[in-house]
Amino acid sequence: MIAYHYPPVQVSSGLQRTLSFSRYLPESGWQPLILTASENAYPATCSDQLQDIPANLKVKRAFSLDTARHLSFKGRYFNWLALPDRWISWLPFAVIKGWRMIRHEKPSVIWSTYPIATAHLIGWALHRLTGLPWIADFRDSMVDEVFPSAGIRRRVYQWIEKKAAENCDLAVFTTPGAVELYKQRYPDLSDDKWCLIPNGYNEQIFKEVEQQQSAKPDLVGTPLTLIHSGVLYPSERDPVPFFQAIAELKAESELSAQRVCIVLRATGHDELYSPLLIDAQIDDVVKLAPEVPYREALSEMLQAGGLLIFQASNCNHQIPAKLYEYFRARRPILALTDKQGDTAKALSDAGIKTVVALDDKDAIKTALLRFIYALEENGGTVCSDEIMNQYSRKSASKKLGVLLDRVCCDRK
Repeated sequence: MIAYHYPPVQVSSGLQRTLSFSRYLPESGWQPLILTASENAYPATCSDQLQDIPANLKVKRAFSLDTARHLSFKGRYFNWLALPDRWISWLPFAVIKGWRMIRHEKPSVIWSTYPIATAHLIGWALHRLTGLPWIADFRDSMVDEVFPSAGIRRRVYQWIEKKAAENCDLAVFTTPGAVELYKQRYPDLSDDKWCLIPNGYNEQIFKEVEQQQSAKPDLVGTPLTLIHSGVLYPSERDPVPFFQAIAELKAESELSAQRVCIVLRATGHDELYSPLLIDAQIDDVVKLAPEVPYREALSEMLQAGGLLIFQASNCNHQIPAKLYEYFRARRPILALTDKQGDTAKALSDAGIKTVVALDDKDAIKTALLRFIYALEENGGTVCSDEIMNQYSRKSASKKLGVLLDRVCCDRK
């Protein structure tokens, strides 16, 4: 299993997919071997999820540098040193270490996972060197309308995507929209190549967090708390119309810091959003909060009054991974997203109808106020257990086990 994101890297949800597969695949008769990057490649680390790596799991780390931190001068570096991404230096060392692992451990299948494109280059190289079947876990589309931006990086991504799509035995995505997109993008390839394994939540970790929580505090007289947990991309999850809606509601005396506290946890772009909040005079209502360890973030979700999702229409074929953790937290959700997208469809299937367009300030005002009223009256719809159980990480690992069995049978 070739994955850049693996503990102790500090990210919001990017590592949970691989980590859960490595924990639960043995239940389907498969023993994972992890090939990841050296710890110095990670911009930030956190030891809290090292405890979630199975004790008998073999984890190998290949040397890698982060071009932006290790190969730059005064913050600048040659563009070719970061193609397709800042961890391209991982490629030769991972191929050598992976080839040695394959010779020694005799694995049956190679699996690589995006969103670090270099991982697919490693997977492709090892597939070519050994002839082993290869599953490329794309998760989302590597190339869409706005990403990467026009230029050499986009062309490199397109080349890697094409090589991966054509050479892998199976390609896995996290949403139905992405599966359909690739069927249309590569019509000459068999429809059987494209597979769906959604993201999900880890029930065992949620239970641990719930057991560690004290009794729910008395919230009488305290503001209602709404949480968004994770990165807010300026284009794909632009919160500016949301800020404008809050500013107008505050000016109309509908919202105040005494009534509601909106926490944007680990946006990744605080330096951009902080001046906007101050200028709009809503920094008392909307709080930017730093990244916290994974279990602490889950605890915050469980105790929130309500949860927020942001997703632009140009990401209609994507679903934020946190949505499934929101489902498991059993808290009401207000989604700012296109009603035609996969995120809205997943919410609708779960019986949640509180969806409004991300870029419609007036509609956000109305929806947000109704959402707050419902929460204050102990209302709000949560995901049903039946739907929620479909998205457990154990369930996803069983689906991957089936695909692993399939590629081995196809090669016999």
